Parts: sequence; C-alpha cells; structure tokens
Amino acid sequence: MKELKLEELTTKQKLGMVTIASLFTYEDKEVQNEQLQYIIELVKNHSVGAVWVNYDNESIDIAKEKIDAIKAVADYPILIMCDAENGFGDKLIGMHNALGMVDSEEAAYTFGKVTAVNAHKIGYNVICSPVLDMAKQRYMCGVNIRGIGSDKEQVARLAIAEVKGMHDAGVLSVAKHYPGEGSDGSMDPHMAEALSYMTKEELLEYNLYPYLSLMKEGLLDGIMTRHERFVNIDPDYPTSLSKKVIGVIREQGFDGFAITDALGMHGIVAKFGKERGIGLSIGNGNDIALAFARNNAEAFEAMYKSYDEGIISDERLDEAVRRILEAQHKVLAQPKYTELTEDDLTKFDAINRDSVFAKVDEGIPAALSRDGKHYFVILTETTVDINNRVEVNTFSRDGYYPLRIADRIKELYPNSEVTMISQFPSASENMRVIRSDDFEDIVFVTFFRSAPYLGRECFTSRILVLMEALQITNRISTVIHFGNPYALEDIPHIPRIIIGTNAPDNNIYALDVLTGDYPAKGKLTNDVKFN
Repeated sequence: MKELKLEELTTKQKLGMVTIASLFTYEDKEVQNEQLQYIIELVKNHSVGAVWVNYDNESIDIAKEKIDAIKAVADYPILIMCDAENGFGDKLIGMHNALGMVDSEEAAYTFGKVTAVNAHKIGYNVICSPVLDMAKQRYMCGVNIRGIGSDKEQVARLAIAEVKGMHDAGVLSVAKHYPGEGSDGSMDPHMAEALSYMTKEELLEYNLYPYLSLMKEGLLDGIMTRHERFVNIDPDYPTSLSKKVIGVIREQGFDGFAITDALGMHGIVAKFGKERGIGLSIGNGNDIALAFARNNAEAFEAMYKSYDEGIISDERLDEAVRRILEAQHKVLAQPKYTELTEDDLTKFDAINRDSVFAKVDEGIPAALSRDGKHYFVILTETTVDINNRVEVNTFSRDGYYPLRIADRIKELYPNSEVTMISQFPSASENMRVIRSDDFEDIVFVTFFRSAPYLGRECFTSRILVLMEALQITNRISTVIHFGNPYALEDIPHIPRIIIGTNAPDNNIYALDVLTGDYPAKGKLTNDVKFN
C-alpha cells in the first residue's frame, strides 16, 4: 500500500480524487456490476479518492463484496465511506438522540467504538458521524432525534467521547451537518432549500461549539456541509456551495476535509441543476463532492466539465486533493480492527435500555397495572391486519416494529386487547377505538418516521381528533411514543407519557418501563411543552 503524491497526479486524476464514486447495493445486479467495474477502472488509474458504498441491513454482505473487490485492485488507501448515525448492522440505537438521553460519555464512547468496529469489519474506514445538529425547536427530517441534543456543552462532550471510540477502532469520522441547523425548521433540504438568518457570530457562539471542541482535541477529521443558505453570511449560495460559510470554520484553523451532503437533493438541484452543483461544490470550498449518483460516469464527467469551464481553479483543486491525500494517510495510521468484548456489547445494549423517558402527572406511577384490562392502540404507517401478520416493512429502517410491539404487549398484558390503526384511520378504525367502552382505559403507541421527503413530523388531523374525542372523558391513560417528541405538543393532556428512541430493542425496553420492570432513566434533550 503506497501513498499517492500530489505532484505526481494529472489534472484528471486530481478531479477524480475530489469526486466520490457511489455504489448502491439495492440496485439491479446488472447495474451494480456495471457501476462497480467503472469504479474499479478509476481505482486502477488512481482517479478516485473515495467511494461511498450505500447499504441497508439486508445488504451488508453485498456491500462487503463490493468493498473487497475495490480493495483488491487498490494499491493506495482509498477512503471507503458510509453513514452510520444510529449504529451499524444489528447494533443500533435510536439515532444520536439516545446518547443525549443517556448523557454518558462512556455510553457515547461505546457507541462510537462498537459502530466503528462493525463497519471496519466490512471494510469501511470513514463514517459520517457524529450528528452535531443542535435543534432548539421542532425540525423536519428527524433533526430532533438525529442530533445528540440542544445543549452545546453536552453535545460537545458526548461527541468527543464518540469520536475517540471511532478512532480507537480504526475509523475516521465526519461531523455533520455543518454548520448545524439554523432555519425555522419549516423546510427539509431534501425537498427545497432551507434558509437561516443566523449571523457568523451566532454560529461561532452556538452551532459551531461542538465542531470547534472536536477540533481542539484533534478529533475533527472531516465535516459534511448542509444545503442551507445562511443569508446573513452568504446571500447567494447554500453552505454546501458557499466559500463564505465554509470559510467560517477554516478561519478557526480547521484544515480537515469537507464533503458535501448528497448533491442530488432538491435543495441543490432545483436551483443549480445536477451538473453545476457538483463543480461549484469543489470550486467554492469543499474537498469531496457527494453526487450520490446512480450513474457514476455522469458525475465524473460533470466534474471534468466544471474544470474545463473554469469553475474549479488549479489552486483550489490542489488544496482539496491535498486534504484528501492527508485523510488517506490518516487511514493508514489508524489502529487496525479489534474484537468487541462482552463488556462492550453490554454497555451498548444499556444505551437502548437507559434512553427511555417518562413524564407522569403527580401521584401517577410510570407503570401500568399488568392485571388491568387495557385497550392498546398501535399507530402504523398504513392499515395493518394484526391477525394476518402483515408487517409494514418501511419501518425496519426506523427502528419501529408494530407487530413485535403487539406481541410483547400480549405477553405482558394478557387481559388486554391490541388493535392497530393507520396514521390516516378510516371511519371503521376510529369507530373501533371509540367503542372500546368495556376497557378500563386506552393506551396509544405512536411513532414518527424520521426520513426525508415526508414533510413535517406531526400527527394527522384524524389522529388528533380521535385523541381529543377520547380525552373529553379522559379515556386515554398513556401514550408510548417513538420518534420526534415535539409532536406530542399537539395532543391533548395525557397523564402518562413514555418516550422511546426508535430502535428495535428500545421498542421492547419502553414496555419494560410501562410494566415497572425497569425505571425510566432517560432525559429529554429538547424543551417540549406538553399540554
């Protein structure tokens, strides 16, 4: 394995170094192989600096095959990257907010180590994490549960611990999404450009505090830039295309690499197009362009064209390539793969167990009697027939498993009944819930998918009306909620609220709190104003 030298690279090789190649394991096999062969040729010619290998839990083995094929022909330390915000493989937590709810540096270190070891085993050497978006209000696209919290000192403290765990396992980190949330939370950059009116001084005081804390510890390997326009710093370009906003952290001494968020989001494409955004991202201060393209040839050709049109200067290109080569050098210097201990796995599991929060009225316990006759209403994305065992597979990515929850409830509460209704319940579904008069009370199990392109995370008007109708006579005793806690501000007063963190194991641990078998140890990291 050798290190490439800047002065020995041609201009085309340099342009390849700053253009990430993407592989998607869930594409058609013929398409996968075609894209893999294209990347292999780039690697052989020293014409790509990093590869993004996308995966889901069902395709990790496929991801490993692709990474192995790339590494088999690479004689230089190419960067192999992915996201792993809530863990890797079968070791998952309820996104980064679980770390804030547990508020333990040991837990954050364990999360970083376990995630990095499992990813490193597959072949990754760079993970885009931790998430440093600090949100003081309700945001779209799961920001409130994707980030550690809203207290800058807590976020910095836990992020430092997490990255130390990642480094000890031999993986570089990319903190995101620079420079953090600044908008009013009303727009998701996947759907359209978001705007912020924060000043440079406000960013340095609040949003960038965790970034600068990592930098002072020598732990800030890279940053991922977001598609949000900070109009008081740069009125023309979103951060991912903005020399001025990226320059804020450069002025503080940061010399690691900057990678864009996916440039296929509509927050970029709608205004700058698919091709122009790729070149502008490098020309204006990033070091890697994440085109996230299904067709890699189109992304690389767009980069070559941008250089020919003068969008990228030779000086800027050399600066970007230098940072990529330095990151590759750091990969070589990192410790090699280590085995996880039983203690590591026990501590990781404790994150899910200890991140359950409970809010109850005075005099009311968090536990609900197991001998009582309760009516459990589980909210799903679409209508589910519990008897036919129809699982909603779109939940698997988000750590919410309605049927698994239902089965556990039946075990814990044998005298009770479980039903499921959709986010947009039909008249018959609502009628079924309303007419549950034979039961002592009603327990709602609710969720929000924190995924792009879904819009605001809030209960539908049909669910809100149903809850309001039931609470006229105080029939709902409990809500168990997984996902953005701010959504609970919209529901009527409920005397017992238990909040989980959207992870498969946490689904079950939240029920242990309901039965009183385990205390609720989690802390809310946002200022939710319950009714």
